[in-house]
Amino acid sequence: MDDDVIQWRFRSENTLIAEINKRADSVTVYDDVLDGRFRDRLKLNKQTGSLTITNTRITNFGVYELYSNYMKGIMFFLNVHNEISVTEGDSVTLNNPLTEILSGDDFLWWFSYTETTLIAVINKQANIITLYEDNVIDGRFKDRLKLNNQTGSLTITNITMKHAGDYEQWSNKLFAIFSLTVYARLPVPVISSNPSNCSSSSSSSSSLSCCSLLCSVLNVRNVTLSWYKGNSLLSSISVSDLSISLSLPLEVEYQDKNSYSCVLNNPISNQTQHLDITQLCHTCSDSVHCCGSTEAVIRLVLSALVGVATVLLLVYDIRSRRAEQDQAQIHTSGSIEI
Repeated sequence: MDDDVIQWRFRSENTLIAEINKRADSVTVYDDVLDGRFRDRLKLNKQTGSLTITNTRITNFGVYELYSNYMKGIMFFLNVHNEISVTEGDSVTLNNPLTEILSGDDFLWWFSYTETTLIAVINKQANIITLYEDNVIDGRFKDRLKLNNQTGSLTITNITMKHAGDYEQWSNKLFAIFSLTVYARLPVPVISSNPSNCSSSSSSSSSLSCCSLLCSVLNVRNVTLSWYKGNSLLSSISVSDLSISLSLPLEVEYQDKNSYSCVLNNPISNQTQHLDITQLCHTCSDSVHCCGSTEAVIRLVLSALVGVATVLLLVYDIRSRRAEQDQAQIHTSGSIEI
């Protein structure tokens, strides 16, 4: 750029924040202005005049204006989103970046999902707070909103999935957007054994365990289910928006002394279940513990059949003996009458 002087102004506050003076061969950033909101985060390219703002925050929202000898008032609008994630049932406070409301300000909170709806207003001049929580958007905010009259911060309590969306903060000096994501509270994974998959091919029953395991969770979404050996990931399975049940198998040896755990996690929380091998895993020498469900049923049926056959033989034997005794009495009685 051939201009002698290039200036960047934060138009929202009408404040000079950066300047290039080519005649003086100088580059100056005024990053301590406006309560230091730009401190150590402004970079100005001497060759192109481009302004870079690093680690942007809500307070950096607004209009930026470029001035030079040949360009008057080229404006750039910067919109900054603040992303927040919470767990269902928790509370969250959406803070006003300016920390206080200036006198005479009207301060508004809007909720935007499929449509934009006004949910809270502060009229600073009249010192009035109004919460629209009973009759808007099917009453999902009823008894859940708290608004700080001094700072303008909005608190939402006992959050549900219906509260996910964008919250827009409007005032004379600020427009900010908070994108709220809500995650379901995670259940603890359940580890169970699956003895029907017992390894029984080895002739040495003590060398292998019949330990096939399954880690399961019911009705989850936006989660990952994983098996870990110590801190090393062994396997995992994920689900996004659909609410489904997940299961993840694992096979270990009975003599394995390593630590295994099944972990269910989402981006903000996790639940862990540790494996107790001695409780769920048994060697094939433990006989009945290693039997599959089919083999157990067969054994039970055979035992029942043997029992029934034994009873029938006993009944038959008793009846046969009684019949022989009756015949003997008949023969004896007949000989006396002759």
